[in-house]
Amino acid sequence: MPTTGGPGAGRPGSRPGAFTPRRAPGSRRSGVGLSMDQRGLRNRWGLAFMITLLVLVVCKLAVLQGVDGAAYANAAEQDRLRTFPLDALRGAVLDRDGNPFAYTVDASKVVADPEVVADPERTALALTTLLDVPVPELTEKLSRDSRYVVLANQVPPETTDAIDALELPGVLKEPDPVRLYPAGTVGGQVIGFVGRDGEGLAGIERTFEEELAGTPGSRRVEVGSGGYPIPSGIDESTPATDGDSVTLTLDQDLQYVTEQRLAESCADGATTRASAVVLDVRSGEVVAMGSCPGYDPGNYSETDPDLLGNPLVSSVFEPGSVMKAVTLAAALEEGVAEPGTVLSVNGHIQAGDRVVTDAHDHAPVDWTVTGILAKSSNVGTIMLAREVGDEKLEQYLRAFGLGDTTGIELPGESAGILQDSEDWSGVRAANIAIGQGISVTTLQMASIYQAIANDGVRVPPRIVEAVTGPDGKVTETPEPEGTRVISSETADKMAYMLEAVVGPGGTAPLGQIEGFRVAGKTGTAQRANPDCNCYEGGGYVTTFVGFAPADDPQYVVAVDLERPTSDAEGGQVAAPVFADILRYALTADSVVPSGTARPDFVLTGTP
Repeated sequence: MPTTGGPGAGRPGSRPGAFTPRRAPGSRRSGVGLSMDQRGLRNRWGLAFMITLLVLVVCKLAVLQGVDGAAYANAAEQDRLRTFPLDALRGAVLDRDGNPFAYTVDASKVVADPEVVADPERTALALTTLLDVPVPELTEKLSRDSRYVVLANQVPPETTDAIDALELPGVLKEPDPVRLYPAGTVGGQVIGFVGRDGEGLAGIERTFEEELAGTPGSRRVEVGSGGYPIPSGIDESTPATDGDSVTLTLDQDLQYVTEQRLAESCADGATTRASAVVLDVRSGEVVAMGSCPGYDPGNYSETDPDLLGNPLVSSVFEPGSVMKAVTLAAALEEGVAEPGTVLSVNGHIQAGDRVVTDAHDHAPVDWTVTGILAKSSNVGTIMLAREVGDEKLEQYLRAFGLGDTTGIELPGESAGILQDSEDWSGVRAANIAIGQGISVTTLQMASIYQAIANDGVRVPPRIVEAVTGPDGKVTETPEPEGTRVISSETADKMAYMLEAVVGPGGTAPLGQIEGFRVAGKTGTAQRANPDCNCYEGGGYVTTFVGFAPADDPQYVVAVDLERPTSDAEGGQVAAPVFADILRYALTADSVVPSGTARPDFVLTGTP
């Protein structure tokens, strides 16, 4: 039997079961032959590598937690923070008795983040009834590739409360207050309106934008994945400061009556525009100011843009014979004439290269200065104006406020048109004396008569009584300083002469008010035709301005009617409107009827 471990043992081809010897000591693939020093060195290098790796990991963790941890945490927190604006509640606009013309109520804009909305169709089904928006429309919005969509605007609080209770992921709300105008068209041209962004665009809303708007605040809140605030998260707010309320000098009831009466005029088929303003004689406060056609500030977008202004302060026209009061006041003040002075007045007069006539040409008539005003004689007025002189007449016109803005707290006020006297031609000087060749606003026209009624002192008109802060602090508008235009004696004489206009033989008996002595003046002026930039085919502007009681003036009312197809005189169409408005103002304010009888007026005489 062969012995094991022989020369051929363990080789290929040897018989099965033959013993295979171990690798030779010292082989590279075996550690058996390593010395103790070698093994120790290997273990030390392995340990060093493991320690180095562990130190790197620990250092990285230390950096992440100790150095960058705050930054990462802050970044994560910032990603969860949302800042929402807190709109200030816009202040109210009130009449002199506290009745609201405009105020704001809370409402919200319902919005969504489609990326957070889990199921657009189910969310739409939950919201459709509350928002009154069809399911397909909501589903389409909620399925958009966007982070922000608006589902509904100006949603009332009770509805948003119901939506909040549903806790729909991704559905949120933002402030979207609603501006309301409870008086509708009443005072609309004065109040103005706000745009979709809540900014005042016209009227008082625009002039007092800064006061009414207040100061917005903000809320910073930490939200979860559904977009809802985390109860224990960050919730910081900077409260908004609500806007001030503005109290006007307007009387809402008188404003309504004024606008109703003007609307009747605009419905007569001949009047395309009618305007009126009521002033308190002593303070210059505007008690009513309206025009037709007007508009509802709550639906301004449905109104012709050309009608969104306030024509009483922005539109100018040639006033006609109402301006004769200024010419005659200048004549009295300069000592040129007295109410009883008699002039022989022809029916026509040469003015430059033209001839100016009275309403109807006539033979010479001996009229007193009172009669010249009562009969509205163009020729007699021009005769007196020439005695005053162009330069002096211009001084009186400007002293009465013409050619300059009144300074009322409304946007878009026009200064009117008044040329320097050095540029007047002969015909222009004659025309200006009788109210042609000069342009005014309705408010300027009323201001002239306020000065006459107020003992000769002109007080600039104003329409804001006070501003009240959200804390209740009231800041009253200071009364403007008056300017004496004519003497008290001249003012009394003018009142007497103006009272003759509505008396027997005057041009405006329809301006009378039972129980009250009334003073005023008619006007009928050619209206410029915008189609040809000429007078032909432009029709007329008829006016009436006056005050009552003549013996103790309280209110001034100015009326002008634009009548492109009619030449009816102011005493026929404007005087009745004036009387109706002034009658209501006097009775509503419980003004005591005149205690003295109207004087007997001397209109003619012997020179």
